[in-house]
Amino acid sequence: MTPTSFEELALAAPLKRALAEQNYTIPSPIQAQSIPILLEGRDLIGIAQTGTGKTAAFSLPILDALHKTPRRPLRRSARVLVLTPTRELATQISQSFDTYGKHLRFSKTLIFGGVGKNPQVRAIKNGVDVLVACPGRLLDHMNEGDVDLSGIEYFVLDEVDRMLDMGFLRDVKKIVAALPQKKQSLFFSATLAPAIKELAHKILHNPASVSIAPEKTTAEKVAQTVCFIDKESKKDLLFQHLKDQQGKGLTIIFSRTKHGANKLCKSINSHGFEAEAIHGNRSQPQRERTLEKFKKGALPILVATDVAARGVDVKDVTLVINIDIPNEAEAYVHRIGRTGRAGATGHAVSYCSPEEHEFFMDIEKLIQQKIPVDFDHPYHHEELASLHARGIRSSESTRDNGGNKRPGGGGGGGGGRGRQAGGGRRQQDHTNGGGSNQGRTRASSGGQRQRRRTR
Repeated sequence: MTPTSFEELALAAPLKRALAEQNYTIPSPIQAQSIPILLEGRDLIGIAQTGTGKTAAFSLPILDALHKTPRRPLRRSARVLVLTPTRELATQISQSFDTYGKHLRFSKTLIFGGVGKNPQVRAIKNGVDVLVACPGRLLDHMNEGDVDLSGIEYFVLDEVDRMLDMGFLRDVKKIVAALPQKKQSLFFSATLAPAIKELAHKILHNPASVSIAPEKTTAEKVAQTVCFIDKESKKDLLFQHLKDQQGKGLTIIFSRTKHGANKLCKSINSHGFEAEAIHGNRSQPQRERTLEKFKKGALPILVATDVAARGVDVKDVTLVINIDIPNEAEAYVHRIGRTGRAGATGHAVSYCSPEEHEFFMDIEKLIQQKIPVDFDHPYHHEELASLHARGIRSSESTRDNGGNKRPGGGGGGGGGRGRQAGGGRRQQDHTNGGGSNQGRTRASSGGQRQRRRTR
């Protein structure tokens, strides 16, 4: 039978004590199904979305094993390797090990890029129990002889789909090749595409399989709207939305570029709001300080690029604003998934200018639903909205009969009986910023079509 409480699981007493102190009493579905299998020592492939409690699903049985079979790790090695695609995810996983293992004695270190190598070399020199790492930096240390993976007893490959999306497949295969044959392997992904199946087959030995179908897809559980707008009016609408959002939860604003994120952040602060940016050019300590302030609610607005925001799992994010439409539809789903975490609801609003209309139509095609249009704001682009309603891409409307483009305007849950580990997100409603229909501005639907990125 599937356990209905953490007390029913065969976890060590210190782990149950830590869970009780966090008021975690009910395991989430991925935890209830995975933990008993992992406590038996079996390999596992787990298919579940981010925010379902996967970290506790693997960290609790691993900590249990370390506690019940204590031994000294090998020099320059570890007993446990958790491989994850981003620095933010690595940091969150490390914090989860600290939270659940607070009454255990174990050593742990992090290895990822963006910080100096020497402290990492010193930290693992005598061996650690738990190593949480990102593929690129870990492979650098391995190539330089600073890390030896021959002592690994437990291997976790987390967020495999993102790992592949970010181009880490080759690095992952090299790392896997350096691991000992005898080990317990855990494999977690939100999807099971053919490339992921192939990788799982090479890594896992007679694995058990746990698949948790989300109650709703990200696109279904997040209330979405689109504002058709001229590019030059986006900031004015943004300040209106930020004013309406004050006191209603945290906000993440997505910018397509690092330079754009910095520029936008400066503009937001100059208008009396408080915002900071995270992107690839900021150092890891800077990113961690910003995220910590955001998590605590001391920073109400986070401006982020797509890669930097991967793995940002912060409760109480009630609004996501796409000030730039991503030119890859999949990125949109990842963006809006920063709200509506772990069963809570959230709101995502996207600002679409004529130049971005083709990308927006790709998004609706991917999520297989029409996103409601917000007509009730003073910058509504009536012509673009009309084109969209007729299914016409704005780039098509700028072509004359000879096939040439005309010059364009338009501007360029916690359950009733307790909280789930890793869950318990607070649900909070958000009402979209309104505004009068009067004074709407219109711009022609021209504008150069942006080049698509090769997928």
